Amino acid sequence: MVQAVSVRLDGEALRALRQLEAAGLTRSQAIRTALVEAASRRQDRQALAAEVAALEADEVDRAEMLAVADLMESLRAAG
Repeated sequence: MVQAVSVRLDGEALRALRQLEAAGLTRSQAIRTALVEAASRRQDRQALAAEVAALEADEVDRAEMLAVADLMESLRAAG
């Protein structure tokens, strides 16, 4: 489904659009690509944040991480 959308661009957004157009994209391609990529990055950040929260809540994993850090510190050359 294709739907027309009207948007007002500020200076920063207009410069970014011009940069994408200079790379060979049409206005429509540039805007569609930017929207899809922005949504993907947001989803990736949310997934990463959820993974970090799960790891932080995993007491067994945290204990193992501390044990490995202690081992690495004990093996470190004095200096």
